[in-house]
Amino acid sequence: MSSRESIFTWSKSINGCLVRSLTSTLHTPDRVPLVTSITELLRNLNPQNSEPNNIDSTPLNQFSHHLDSKLVIQVIKEQTNPFHALFFFDWASNPNPNNYYHTHLCYVAITHVLLSHSLFSTATSLLQKSHKLSHFFIGMFIKARGDRGDIRAAMSWLDQAKKIENGNCLFSYNSILGVLVGKNRMKLAEEIFDQIVKDNVVQPDVSTYTTMIKGYCKLGMIEIAGKVFDEMFCEPNLVTYNTLINGLRKKGDMESARLIFNRMMNTKDCSPDTVTYSTMIDGYCKIGDIEEAKKCLTEMGNRGCKPNVFTYNALINGLCTRGRVDDAKLLITKMRFDGLKDNIATHTSISKWFCVVRKSEQAVKYLRDIIKSNMTPDLKSYVFIINECCKLGNSNEAISLLKEMQERGIKASVSSFNAVLRIRVGSGKLDIAVLLLKQRAQMGCSPNFLSYNTVICSLCMAKGRMREVEELVNNMTRSGASIDANMYNCLIKGYCKEDNEEMETQIAYEIVSKKYVVNLDNFSVLLEKLRAKKKVNEAKKIFQLCIGFFKQTVGVI
Repeated sequence: MSSRESIFTWSKSINGCLVRSLTSTLHTPDRVPLVTSITELLRNLNPQNSEPNNIDSTPLNQFSHHLDSKLVIQVIKEQTNPFHALFFFDWASNPNPNNYYHTHLCYVAITHVLLSHSLFSTATSLLQKSHKLSHFFIGMFIKARGDRGDIRAAMSWLDQAKKIENGNCLFSYNSILGVLVGKNRMKLAEEIFDQIVKDNVVQPDVSTYTTMIKGYCKLGMIEIAGKVFDEMFCEPNLVTYNTLINGLRKKGDMESARLIFNRMMNTKDCSPDTVTYSTMIDGYCKIGDIEEAKKCLTEMGNRGCKPNVFTYNALINGLCTRGRVDDAKLLITKMRFDGLKDNIATHTSISKWFCVVRKSEQAVKYLRDIIKSNMTPDLKSYVFIINECCKLGNSNEAISLLKEMQERGIKASVSSFNAVLRIRVGSGKLDIAVLLLKQRAQMGCSPNFLSYNTVICSLCMAKGRMREVEELVNNMTRSGASIDANMYNCLIKGYCKEDNEEMETQIAYEIVSKKYVVNLDNFSVLLEKLRAKKKVNEAKKIFQLCIGFFKQTVGVI
């Protein structure tokens, strides 16, 4: 089950409440033409910076008598250019016939737009001039900086919040904890959490605890997550319970998950919801306990909790994993009778089972059937089948599927691409492997080092292919990959087969200069060849270079 269906992320908790508050005021039918007219006018005026002094805002005055906070928020949200939104906001800030003033949510809307376009200075200036720079808005800055990976700037904003509010800035604290948890910086998150408790200026709330629990669960530190849960000074909410249950599910500890679930059942205001049950069902399926998963589905119905597509998909995947495909198909029928539409993930579980039992032809046919039913396949739909085709040596079908992915705009996984290369190389079809590697762009996949290594080392073993090898090595190094010791040794063997003494010697120098492990067989052949051709000095030079680097290494050790 994806994290999308298992728990609500912290980012949703900080932005979700804002978005819900904003969107609830919008989409009034009679406002749409008005918003469209204002947006069109703003595009014609086309302000391109935060202080467009040369643009006259007078044309907007015709809308003055319509001004209220709902309209302002809707216009701001409609703008794709942040300077258009800011120009309108600034115009609406001026005195008007309706005696209109911006509400808190209007400032939230414009700040969100500016921060989403990384206009941090502009947003700061706006809030400072209007005396609105509270720890609530600083929390938005912290999250925006954190989303861009700038932890230092996010921490700097936290320091500002503490100064402004004398430490009473729980929203900002929760924001930085959310950022750090999102970036797996739990050590720093722990330090801040401990500081909150120690300073005792503000009390951690349910969001604070839930964020920490989520962080520990992400890193598999379930015992510590459980300890935080047990030591909460406030009542956990639905998200808290679901977060911990999901963490236990990931660890396969369904016994502990059931204990938390039972505790949840005994609360007055926190009954299990669809997310809770879906998590439990997925967890039981992951450990092979299908019967317990089915009991959960039945219990959902008895308690009036409706399953969703993710609930069914979890059980369908569990049934397919246990080989009970017929039961899975019956469940799809039940799902449809319940008014839910099966999706590509539903059917990928079945095609994956065909792959597990080595029935790649049936898997391909099943994929074709679901495509005919107007369902759009995704990456996972193809990956399992391509990899199975490769295992069974059916590289033609695998290549066909890779091309089909590209035609559908799905970027092929490099692992599937490499699997096809290995099959082609293993069956001696080097020409096709080389062609595939050169046509990587058309296949919608960028090769990695393993892609090149598979083909290059195989070509080195085939006489007369070193020019192609050189071309591929150049392509590889231009893409940012480096030659490793194994590939160097393959290159020496390849040049040895072609009796290219000059290139053998050059590669030998590179191996030694980069302090790679020397393949004695290859070097012995090279040195013997040089000796036979009376190039003793060259042989001695290479040998002494090896000894020199050996002495340096021993000296370091």
